[in-house]
Amino acid sequence: MKKTWNQLFVRQGWLLDEVEGNIFDCSRETEANVEFLIKSLNAAGVDHTINKGRLILFSEVVLEEEWLKAVDYKGRGHGEGLWFRPGIEQPKVAELDTYISGIVRQLNRLGFHTEGSCDGHERRPAHVIVTKERNLDELVRLLLALGIKKVYSREKKNSNHITLHLKRNHLLDLAEKLSLVKADWVSKGEAFIREKMFQHQLEELLMIPGASGNEGKVRDYVVEKLMPLVDHLTIDRTGNILAEKTYKTGHGPVILLNAHLDTVYEIEEDREIIKEGKVWSSNKGILGADDRAGVAVLLHIAESLHLSTTFNGKVKFIFTVEEECGLVGANEVDDYFIWKTDAAIVVDRRGTGDIVTSCGGYIPFCHPLYGSFFEDVATSECLNGWKITPGGSSDTRVWAMHGIESVNLSAGYFNEHTDEKCLDVEGCYRTAILIEGVFKRNREMKGVLREINRMKRVNKFIAEAL
Repeated sequence: MKKTWNQLFVRQGWLLDEVEGNIFDCSRETEANVEFLIKSLNAAGVDHTINKGRLILFSEVVLEEEWLKAVDYKGRGHGEGLWFRPGIEQPKVAELDTYISGIVRQLNRLGFHTEGSCDGHERRPAHVIVTKERNLDELVRLLLALGIKKVYSREKKNSNHITLHLKRNHLLDLAEKLSLVKADWVSKGEAFIREKMFQHQLEELLMIPGASGNEGKVRDYVVEKLMPLVDHLTIDRTGNILAEKTYKTGHGPVILLNAHLDTVYEIEEDREIIKEGKVWSSNKGILGADDRAGVAVLLHIAESLHLSTTFNGKVKFIFTVEEECGLVGANEVDDYFIWKTDAAIVVDRRGTGDIVTSCGGYIPFCHPLYGSFFEDVATSECLNGWKITPGGSSDTRVWAMHGIESVNLSAGYFNEHTDEKCLDVEGCYRTAILIEGVFKRNREMKGVLREINRMKRVNKFIAEAL
């Protein structure tokens, strides 16, 4: 997915403020860094002007591969960013290695002042050296909250060394994530930061158009976020995203996670999201939380599982198209992809505490034990208010027709398909916490599914005997 100019600048370490489309306020930047930025824009052949501290870009955004060539030059990074006074001056982007400059600038912005850095040059892991002014544990918790699987740190006499075992492009991703963190978040801990990052991704999804049959942009977004977190990913002939990931030995349950990409009406291009505490709504047209809220939850779970050391099994992700016009995408998923799936979790239900186990109370989606398992997990996670209930039609019905134990969980939205639609963002995040709890109870889930299968065999035997 093509980056914006703002993303390209952030990922390289410039601290600019986008005041409107392709117009940037450079007042937070040093003169040396602005000079290097202008030099880089010239090298990329970008038409621009700068006047009274405002940079105006007239050219289309370039691909990141082209931008990296423009900002790189022989000898870049030899200074290692050392020629400044930590906490007093800002590092010079031109003196920092190309793939770590963004991380260095953001760490300094957040109060973790650096004394040295290296992007590893594809020969060794990247690292940063920070002063001892700030608690090292705070920095470690911050990095873990942003999705770093493991943080290696060494405390020395006058500094702390952080090693980052990341691919070079993932270093750029980390810089972009760090740019979203506000300074006062850092002391509030890993859980707080993770929830704030969830809300940011949710907001991004709510701004992407994608009515039924026109899901291309939101599909591209999901593919970009999901690709590094799974083993295999493909787009099927209908436009659904199909992905899977094996965790640990894979000798455990096979779980399907599902949400749909489309909205019933198109999101207004110039609309704004109104935030009143935990409740979000749209100032014009639909909010689009049905089912972008579910998509946000599943992307969060994909990252959570990527970092997990507890779940043993396989997860299949299906992001469907045209759910709003008759479950089209789900019905077109090839049978081979859902073979041997033990259970499904769909996130596409209104409200904040529903565990839907049937359609209208007449068409069962799962065995009662499977629904009760989610109630038990909610109780153990101190998530009050979750209860089994009948619901309406959704992709859940399709998976149940394939014999898969399935539930549809609340995604936090209300008044779907209307201009009065709103979203309880805290309730939406609680759904993510519930699903994380389900996966943490790997053995218990395996036991529940084994018991369901045993009871099915017994019932089949009795039916055949009669």
